[in-house]
Amino acid sequence: MAMALCALTIFGAQISTSEFSPPENVWPARILAFVCGAAVLKSRSHPRAALAVTVAAAAVMTGLDYLPSPLLLAPVIAALYWLAALTDSRTTAIYGYPTMAVLVATSLSAAPLGDNIMLRSVGTVVWLLLALSLGGMSRFRRAYLESVQARAAHAERTREEEARLRVAEERMRIARELHDAIAHHMAVANAQAGTAAHLATTQPEQARKILTDLVGTTSSALLELSATVSVLRETGAPEADPLEPTPGLSRLPELVARCESAGLTVTVTTEGRARPLSPGVDLTAYRIIQEALTNATKHASDHAARVRLVYSDSRLLITVTNEGTAVTPSLPGGGYGLMGMRERAHSVGGDLRAGPRPEGGFEVATALPLQPEPEPQIQIQTQTQAEALAERQEENR
Repeated sequence: MAMALCALTIFGAQISTSEFSPPENVWPARILAFVCGAAVLKSRSHPRAALAVTVAAAAVMTGLDYLPSPLLLAPVIAALYWLAALTDSRTTAIYGYPTMAVLVATSLSAAPLGDNIMLRSVGTVVWLLLALSLGGMSRFRRAYLESVQARAAHAERTREEEARLRVAEERMRIARELHDAIAHHMAVANAQAGTAAHLATTQPEQARKILTDLVGTTSSALLELSATVSVLRETGAPEADPLEPTPGLSRLPELVARCESAGLTVTVTTEGRARPLSPGVDLTAYRIIQEALTNATKHASDHAARVRLVYSDSRLLITVTNEGTAVTPSLPGGGYGLMGMRERAHSVGGDLRAGPRPEGGFEVATALPLQPEPEPQIQIQTQTQAEALAERQEENR
């Protein structure tokens, strides 16, 4: 490109018009043309310096009375283009407008008054403004493409973060489901096995009954585990049916029976009128009671627990307490059951608290939202209907 600009500058120095003849000595134009070509080579790395060199050379040539044609100004036009493309608008204005003024002034000062004045003034300004405009358009286009790429990169990072978040949430859900499906049954089975071993020699019939219950407990654990794995591997086909209904408060008697077979005495009281629950709240209530009774089975020293259900206007209050002294679990990594209960309560818009009671023992309390009761439909009789009824009664008399 530098050689092409040199050739254009040399050719432009030889242009003549009807009113103008170029200087006979072309060696200054050739030397300055090579200087401009060398400067243009550095336009991308040093646009300000390249413009200064080309403007100085062009000013010398116009001062020597060379006609400022587009060919003669080609190096300046190229330098201005790269300046506008690679710098900001303020820098372009600071360098661009003085460049026009210098070249117009040197061109007009070297020529007689009226000698190609439009070409030396307006023509010079037009060609230099064209270079600035093209360079500015290139800068804006590059900035637009960079912004598009930045938005695409941000969107990709956001998608990756959302994917990681979804994977983490799914892992938490799987862990919670497996914990709820297995931990309770294993705790009850462990208690049943220990009780049966203790009674095997002194009360063999009672031990045999507990072992029978143990078979039912392990069977229930296998069924829930199979149902959970089936849900996790579900393909989303609408015709796919679950292996068994989702557990809810309707299965609370079965849960109490399993806990009692493990040696835990459970008392259930209900206050208020029982109302139907949404599937999510029903499952959450069952799982919270299940986990609280599991903890009581393992840690309550008096082997007794009390479940209290209170139905209010908008909330179902569930409290599970034991009167003995709560024993802190000694196994490492404990506390996942309480964490799962809180997560379940929050997922349906409820809240949960769990901790020791001032009078002793341990308490788990949760408040879950209830569906609003439908308003009773009242048949309203209009005045005309009442009058018609009265008239028919009188006619019958």
